Amino acid sequence: MLPLTVRTIRLTLHVLAVTVWVGGQITLLGLLPVIRAAGGDLPKSFARQFNRIAWPAFAVAVLTGVWNIMAVDLANTPPGYQVTLFVKLMLVAASGIGAFLHSQAKTPAARGMWGAVGLFTAIAAVLLGVQLGGVGGA
Repeated sequence: MLPLTVRTIRLTLHVLAVTVWVGGQITLLGLLPVIRAAGGDLPKSFARQFNRIAWPAFAVAVLTGVWNIMAVDLANTPPGYQVTLFVKLMLVAASGIGAFLHSQAKTPAARGMWGAVGLFTAIAAVLLGVQLGGVGGA
């Protein structure tokens, strides 16, 4: 059996946090029609409860992401790696901003638009994270 390393723990925490952040959004989106059909304050209650789980996961993903970057010697990575990392970081920021603006939106159209921004930028960040991991970085 291979030894358990700090790298393995760091990457596991990162993947778990990202799974909650992105997978939770996808799951909630799939459940939304049923939640809305139940009526009343149920959609708002679900959203509040989801936020109690999602935002800490986002924070863990950001912190472990920084930890991942610190584990890489960026000076010795190809320019394409650095550009991909920068774009990924911008997508992570856009995901957080989109999700925050979604939670603050006053109209259904604004909630839908910002929710889409939050989700699709999160999915794109996952794609680039997988690509970076395949290069042999963190």
